[in-house]
Amino acid sequence: MKKEVVGIGGMTCAACSAAVEKALKKLPGMMAAHVNLATEKAILEYDESLVDTAKVRKAVEHAGYSLIGVSVEEEEAEKLRKEKAYRGQRLRLILAVAFTVPLLYIAMAPMLGLPVPSAITIHHAPLTNAIVQFALCLPVMFFGYTFFTKGFANLFRLNPNMDSLVAVGTSASFLFSVWNLLLIPQGGHLMVHEGLYFEGTATIITLVMFGKFLEIRSKGRTGEAVKALLSLTPPTATVVRNGIYYVISVDEVNVGDIILVKPGERLPVDGVVTDGVSSIDESMLTGESLPVEKAVGSLVYGVTINGTGALHYRATKVGADTALSQIVRMVRDAQGSRAPIARLADTVSGYFVPVVMGIALITFLLWLATGHELSFALTTAVSILVIACPCALGLATPIAIMVGTGKGATYGILFRQAAALEMLRKVDTIVFDKTGTLTRGKPQVTDVLVLDEKKYSSNRVLALGAAAELRSEHPLALAILEKAEENKLTLPDVASFEAIPGKGIVASVDSLSLRLGNARFMEETGDFPDEIREKGDAFSRDGKTPLYVADEKTVLGIIAVADMLKDESVGVVHDLKKAGIHTVMLTGDNETTAKAVAAQVGVDEVIAGVLPSRKAEEITRLMAFERPVTRKGEGKAVATHTVAMVGDGINDAPALAKAHVGIAIGTGTDVAIESADVVLVRSDMRDVLTAVRLSHATMRNIKENLFWAFFYNILGIPVAAGLLTLFGGPLLNPMLAALAMSLSSVSVVTNALRLNRFKPAKGSKAFATVK
Repeated sequence: MKKEVVGIGGMTCAACSAAVEKALKKLPGMMAAHVNLATEKAILEYDESLVDTAKVRKAVEHAGYSLIGVSVEEEEAEKLRKEKAYRGQRLRLILAVAFTVPLLYIAMAPMLGLPVPSAITIHHAPLTNAIVQFALCLPVMFFGYTFFTKGFANLFRLNPNMDSLVAVGTSASFLFSVWNLLLIPQGGHLMVHEGLYFEGTATIITLVMFGKFLEIRSKGRTGEAVKALLSLTPPTATVVRNGIYYVISVDEVNVGDIILVKPGERLPVDGVVTDGVSSIDESMLTGESLPVEKAVGSLVYGVTINGTGALHYRATKVGADTALSQIVRMVRDAQGSRAPIARLADTVSGYFVPVVMGIALITFLLWLATGHELSFALTTAVSILVIACPCALGLATPIAIMVGTGKGATYGILFRQAAALEMLRKVDTIVFDKTGTLTRGKPQVTDVLVLDEKKYSSNRVLALGAAAELRSEHPLALAILEKAEENKLTLPDVASFEAIPGKGIVASVDSLSLRLGNARFMEETGDFPDEIREKGDAFSRDGKTPLYVADEKTVLGIIAVADMLKDESVGVVHDLKKAGIHTVMLTGDNETTAKAVAAQVGVDEVIAGVLPSRKAEEITRLMAFERPVTRKGEGKAVATHTVAMVGDGINDAPALAKAHVGIAIGTGTDVAIESADVVLVRSDMRDVLTAVRLSHATMRNIKENLFWAFFYNILGIPVAAGLLTLFGGPLLNPMLAALAMSLSSVSVVTNALRLNRFKPAKGSKAFATVK
């Protein structure tokens, strides 16, 4: 099986993307094909033994479109083609307007009482008037030639699209006008506004061209987030080869190259510092505003900005493997994927154009059958064909997904699939891993308790403990050493050291035979009174780990170590609960420590002592667990729940994959990130709030787009068919229908662009709008 993303050229509306998708799915061995109108790309999954690029290209071209992006050269050629096409369309639009304006004036001025040269008025020279209109209309039809070439071609392939509607409608009105022009020399007495529709034909084409021009320009803004990320990469890099410095293109940097980055420069690729000390601004990747200190051995990332020090570093990831490239790829995959909510629009779009053409034909015949004039029947048919455009329907979902996922990327929130963006809105239960997710994932000394202050001070006990731990590899040892360094303590000499696995250590420190370890170790090796045990147990109930420091016989003090909560964890849990979301902490820690941390953070439910292999089982249980929730109705028990899991470690990977939405902390392991649906580049828990809020905002935007797209067509088609005339109302002019059609697509894109105003969660009130 192979998964591939390719570009599709020539699509103009949802009917186009539906036709391409249908053609691709017919290929034997094509397991899945999704064509996105907004991104103009197709995501394919197929059996390589049955499908190849040649067959894909042939299917796409047979449907009337072109395949792009199979190679880098084709992608570049398509980019240039689009730029050229945009400039050409702008020029054709300007020329079309230049011919349409005088045509409209000549045709409409007499009815408005405006002056027109008598030599070309309908009253004094009807034939000349008609010929002038014909002459002005022809160039406009030429400038809008793509509507006819693509429209009729797709109609003959039985895959009619928006171009087909415009082509059929304008051709019918144009040919009807030409027929009446030919009747004038034979004594025809039709007035221009009764039998000639040259001005309508030209205006419809010009307005549709204007609408497409605005749509293309607006769609270009939807990819600004990705463009901004890509533009961050510096074009060159300074590398050291054989002791000589070379300035080369960033594309020529190889893994293993030593790179020099000067103060204020952007780093070209990812790597590891080999020489120098500096601080680096990583905000463009992580959103973290404070610079990060870097020294030998520190990881550094491309596009980040070096501070005041010069650095040499070894390139470890270049090209498509850099952190930036992975982020861009993730965003593009999400933008090109399909949200479940889009299925209805996709289904409707596939049948929309043929149905509209059928409605137009039936309306035309019905008005003729009821004794109305040919011009009246033709006006209604053309209006229907022009006003019923599937563009807005096809753009409603993908354009909002593009903007929403792009906006998320600017805040360090990466949605791997559009389905995750939709599903996150439905979440009523969020499960948090403890270590590294709610907590900092790094033990810290919280307390130093001295039992005999006359003999030892707290700094003395800490210095003895740090000296004893100097040779230890235990994670808690590093916390004690860091605390001693923070207090600027001088450590005494260590004469001997022995680690007792699972219990503690014995060391000779400053002429003292020192013991440092847990309660069990104290019991086995010396005097351990109940009052000292109780003091240690009090620390345990607070979620802290007590380490006892003792000499040969007695305990000198207790050093309490804990994995502290992140500053924002309490506020995040509070806001989630306020929004009616059930919060759970799922951890492998013992129940005492877990409950202590849960009490601090305020989660609704604690599941402790869970082995990694059982975490996924607990997620499954939570999905079907009956409990009252507030979001679905006060006091009502809900049998099934939509569950999100937030984690960072390898042990969280099965649970992340099992949950409806897996959310991985970006500082976590690669396995966790690969198992997740959403990746939070930063380790800031407020991004969970932001992700949920963004999901709500995007889905609300999609629903608004779909509502107006459906409402527009449901309302517009009957009006265009002449329904209002049955009640004494006006008949819709095809020119107004063309304007309405053009504006419908533009309005959908413009509405989606409102998501660019979305702001991330900052405080405890930030989640209020989710309700």
